[in-house]
Amino acid sequence: MLNIVLLEPEMPANPGNIGRTCVAAGVRLHLICPLGFSLSEKALRRAGLDYWKDLDVTVYDDYADFCRKNPDARVWYATTKARRTYADVSYGPDDFLMFGKESAGIPEEILVEHEPACVRIPMLGETRSLNLSNAAAVVLYEALRQQGFSGLQTRGQLHRLHW
Repeated sequence: MLNIVLLEPEMPANPGNIGRTCVAAGVRLHLICPLGFSLSEKALRRAGLDYWKDLDVTVYDDYADFCRKNPDARVWYATTKARRTYADVSYGPDDFLMFGKESAGIPEEILVEHEPACVRIPMLGETRSLNLSNAAAVVLYEALRQQGFSGLQTRGQLHRLHW
């Protein structure tokens, strides 16, 4: 199962939205403290709608705790500073996709240790970044596409009419 990792997220709406995406895609969510909000916060629940109760989520004390509890994890580090794009790599079914906090991203000390595993989303000009939940969805769905959307419904149905 794929994994999304949020390193020190600051805004409750982003993990809420990402949690909803994780439930829809059958993906685990990992939250690395410190968090900029409480897990009981109303904004988090509102963004996640009624999906939050179905979310497979793990919370870690800090980055070292995450590393200690996932020693064999193959992690891809999403950063605007990477040389390769998210579409330039091959994702495995159990990979971890890490995203940094909204105000600063993943610390450069972590990035330089894992340069070959850093990926970016191409953007125009001096755009600093995408919204965290949008960035997570972009990279996640590329990983899912590479795996043939295994286990996901790939054909929709109309509510009242038929195709």
